[in-house]
Amino acid sequence: MKKTYKLTIAYDGTRYYGWEHQPGRDTIQGKLEGVLERLVGEFVDVIGAGRTDAGVHARAMVAHAVFDSPLAEEEIRDYMNRYLPEDIAVRDVAIASDRFHARYKAVGKTYCYTCFDGPVKPVFDRKYVTILKQSPDVEAMQRAAGYLEGKQDFASFCGNPRMKKSTVRVVDRIEITKKSGYIRFTFHGTGFLQNMVRILVGTLLEVGYGHMEPERVRDILAARDRKLAGPTAPSQGLCLIKVDY
Repeated sequence: MKKTYKLTIAYDGTRYYGWEHQPGRDTIQGKLEGVLERLVGEFVDVIGAGRTDAGVHARAMVAHAVFDSPLAEEEIRDYMNRYLPEDIAVRDVAIASDRFHARYKAVGKTYCYTCFDGPVKPVFDRKYVTILKQSPDVEAMQRAAGYLEGKQDFASFCGNPRMKKSTVRVVDRIEITKKSGYIRFTFHGTGFLQNMVRILVGTLLEVGYGHMEPERVRDILAARDRKLAGPTAPSQGLCLIKVDY
């Protein structure tokens, strides 16, 4: 009898073309489906809580899959980890209700984007941070971030120019901290548009560099024009931290 399993997955996205399955390319979804097909003997669709971009990492991506297996949850986890590559790990496998859906049931997500502007390059973190060429004004970025919190239309921060669905999202918390050269941007919201977090970071860094005033962010939001926002920050600094249900 088939059951719905909830999977919690960690991965280093450096060498992958994102989460979503793509023919002929290595993706996180593709690797998971390949191992489950080996376990079950037939194709198993793995549905993630979101679609991380190429090069983006995750500490606790959530996905679900429906299949039949005589193995206990821990045995399924161990089997998958035995055959998955070293940069993908299933942290937990649990039986969920038949109505559980990793994407549609999610009510919130936390992302963290990490930059570094210290004097000595972080050798061991180099795949997971974006190294800045100059030091941004953290207080200015914090002021700008205040304009981005709440329920708003984030069309100016969407990387998909053909987006037909609503671009209104709720971002209820943005924290920007600096310690030992590391600058971390933490975002929590109900959901995020394609490239949205990376564009937000790129825009906030423009504020930090003095290229725009913090209040300018408010005008960019109102304009609903991607061309007015800052650049899309590189993918390696972004990590999905948690999905809320």
